[in-house]
Amino acid sequence: MTEQIVAMARSLGHLEPDQEPALEALCRAARGELAGRLREGIAPEDCAGAFVLGCAWLALSWLAGAEDGAVEQFTAGEVSIRTRGSGESAQRAAALRLQAETVLGPYLADRGFAFRGTPG
Repeated sequence: MTEQIVAMARSLGHLEPDQEPALEALCRAARGELAGRLREGIAPEDCAGAFVLGCAWLALSWLAGAEDGAVEQFTAGEVSIRTRGSGESAQRAAALRLQAETVLGPYLADRGFAFRGTPG
């Protein structure tokens, strides 16, 4: 299934050649994280399409999060360096992670929320 996740991430993301080596490792890590968050009794194969898509978006979110501070433009004459930043990468990473969690929402276990009634 990791190969499917990598292929999906490649088709969804606009990857730079230097990001390719990290992609497979990030896809494996995303698979591990999301498989561990599935509700009891649900396997990745039970929600295969959503699982592959969610893992791909999660891996891409990690790549996007690493982009802040990367050199975007470099000029030698009258030295000028422009870097990516100002939180754009962090916002993109958060949006991609939200997409991953939304598509897998019906299959994921609840995290950190408990609703309890109080005597009235």
